Amino acid sequence: MAQVSMTVNGKSVSGDVEGRTLLSSFLRDHLSLTGTHVGCDTGQCGACVVHVNGESVKSCNMLAVEADGAEVGTIEGQANPDGSLNVIQQAFQEHHGLQCGFCTPGMVMSAAALLKENPKPTEAEIREYLEGNICRCTGYHNIVKAIMAASGQDVGAIAAE
Repeated sequence: MAQVSMTVNGKSVSGDVEGRTLLSSFLRDHLSLTGTHVGCDTGQCGACVVHVNGESVKSCNMLAVEADGAEVGTIEGQANPDGSLNVIQQAFQEHHGLQCGFCTPGMVMSAAALLKENPKPTEAEIREYLEGNICRCTGYHNIVKAIMAASGQDVGAIAAE
């Protein structure tokens, strides 16, 4: 067993974990932050995307001990301080960027990372950035529209697929 300590969504947390415990498992099972979804356990689907020290990572590919001392952000920490949806979450809602919702936390976290790196991405840049996130319901069109809207750009220019 190893003790890990980190800051998750602005709060200091710690816990005892086995060395093989994935960050996704630590978040879900030890901290009850179940918004981080696990879809594949192989890093292929992107449902488990979180931010570690400001970088977008797939938490099913990272051990909890590797995040010891880190700043971790999850979907639960994305809302505004008053609990209302942030601009990305609101855009996903307004532009129907979700259906079943399973991929949505990872998509929102990836979108936040993209917009931090590139505040005004093109449609092609958004699609390329999301290649590591799988959605089985939406066809991605409305997800792309939502991210464009969250960046303050006109979504009318996005061609229907």
